[in-house]
Order: sequence, then structure tokens, then C-alpha cells
Amino acid sequence: MDLVTGATGFIGGAVARKLREGGVPVRILVREGVQGAARREQVDQLVAMGAEVVHGDVTDERASATALRGVRRVFHLAALYQFWGAPAREYRVVNVQATTALLAAAKREGVERFVHCSTVGTLAVSKDARPVDETRRARPEELCGEYKRTKFEAEEASLAAAREGAPVIVVNPSAPVGPHDVKPTPTGQMVVDFLKGRMFGYTRTGLNLVDVDDVAVGHILAAEKGRIGERYILGNRNLWLKEIFDLLAGISGVKSPRLRVPHVLVSMTAWFEEGAASLFPKRVPRVTRDQAKMARHPMFFDCAKAVRELGLPQTPIEESLRRAVEWFRKAGYAP
Repeated sequence: MDLVTGATGFIGGAVARKLREGGVPVRILVREGVQGAARREQVDQLVAMGAEVVHGDVTDERASATALRGVRRVFHLAALYQFWGAPAREYRVVNVQATTALLAAAKREGVERFVHCSTVGTLAVSKDARPVDETRRARPEELCGEYKRTKFEAEEASLAAAREGAPVIVVNPSAPVGPHDVKPTPTGQMVVDFLKGRMFGYTRTGLNLVDVDDVAVGHILAAEKGRIGERYILGNRNLWLKEIFDLLAGISGVKSPRLRVPHVLVSMTAWFEEGAASLFPKRVPRVTRDQAKMARHPMFFDCAKAVRELGLPQTPIEESLRRAVEWFRKAGYAP
């Protein structure tokens, strides 16, 4: 039996599906009254595939202990992943405290492998656009926003547990794309906004895109082949933002923006968006100041270690974007 936390999320759902497709017994830890019709539908789909559900919050140690009973491997993907609308304390409780508590409970249960899903946000990006690998640790002052800061702390706690003998492997996904992005994630929202014709320009930045199913397989391969105490970047292709928009244009028929927007204008827009969101609590900024800061440097990564040691698949990004566009349109997120 494998336990997956965060199975109502984009990557977590993909991990649970891949495990079940491989015939692995899966248990998922799901909050009571999970919000959002798409998330509830995802849970129903996993149950239909044979997943066992334990109701409870990952921050509830009693629920986590129940979910861990009889478990062989843990895939910990539950996290607070957003750049607006949550107090700093909530990030710490979900991303740090829940992780350390789950690590301790997994140790007591004697699990064979614990795969912790971190993020490439814990790495220091290169200012000259050169791809960076797992050796480039970010300094505290380089961590932008509560999400990155608390994910960095959770990763440190996971690696510390590995040094003390726990069978922990850390994976660092880049920007996944594909179907079933129910929230959607920031990358998925970018695709949706493009399809809705809301992208009037682009700035000089870039992302490392990877197919979400490749990321899911990467988690499973990390449990099977990963070296304890190591980190693996689960990524694929580095693309400038303009290149991503051009690929989306070819797939969707929506025109790619031609206007290049200076970073200073992006920062000014972020200030305006956050101000408007402060006045109207239900509004979510299209871009935050933290996101504007991150966009100043392309987030390019070298995933050769995961390809070499784990056999991480490298699905062509054109195919991943096509699947994402088709799913968002079919699911009613975009026209």
C-alpha cells in the first residue's frame, strides 16, 4: 500500500493515477468536504480506480497516523501552493509543520521510502539564463514569498531526516503542464489566460516546462531508483515565455502576443493588482509582486541527473501543451 497526500492537486492526482494504473494499492488522504466540483470529481475518479480514501487534513497528526498504517511508501505532495490570499502562518503550518510531523510518523511506522515533493523554487536561478542543477541552493534572501520560503524549510527538514537515517528522497518539479489541472496551477492559469486572449504582451522571462505525467512517473521512479538523501529536478525543456506563447498559438489558433513588456511595467501592474485585490477580497491578482520579482530572471533548469539516474521520461512539450489546451477547453476553463 502506498500513501499519496495532495491527491486532489495537479501532480498528486497524477501520481495516484499512475500508481493505480500500475496495479499498486493506493491510499489517499483527503480533507472532509473538499472544495470545488473539479476536485471532488478527481477524488471520485480515483475511488473508481480503486484508491482507498482516508478523510482528514495533512495538518492533523491523528489523521496522518491513521493514513500511514500499513503503508510501504509515502508520496508527500500536499502543500499550500498559491501566491495570494493566505496568511503566512498557514503556509508554515501546511508546508513545514505538517511535513515534519508526517516524516516523524512515517519513521515510527517504518515506511520503506518517503518521496517528498519540493519545488525548483528552492534553487537559485542563474541571472544569465544558464540552466542550473541540484547543486545550486538558494540563499534565504533569494527566496521570494512565503510559498518558496516554507517549501525550502520543508525540504531542509526532509534532507535532515535522510541524514538521520530516514529513507527520504526529494524531487523538485519544474512547471508541469497537461490535463486535469483542476485549480489551475499558475502555469495552467497562464495557458487559460492565453486561450481567453488575455495575454496582450510578454516579458523577457522563461520557464522549464514538463509533462505532468512525466512528473508523476518521476515520483515513482524516485521511490524505486532514487538515492536516499538526494534531490532530483523533474523537468524537461527550457523555453522563453514568447516561445511558449508561439507554441500555444500553433496549437490553439489564438494569436501570440507581439508586444514585449518591460519588467518595470510588470512590477507596476503587480502593485495595481494587489491594491485592487486588497479593496475587493474576492478578487485574485493576475500577477503579484512576488511573481513579478521571479519573472526578472528565466527559471531554466538542468534535469540531466533525473534522466540519467531515474530514467525520467521526456515527453515532447508540444504534446503536453496540446493535451493541456484540449482538457481546459473540454472542461470549460477556456473557449
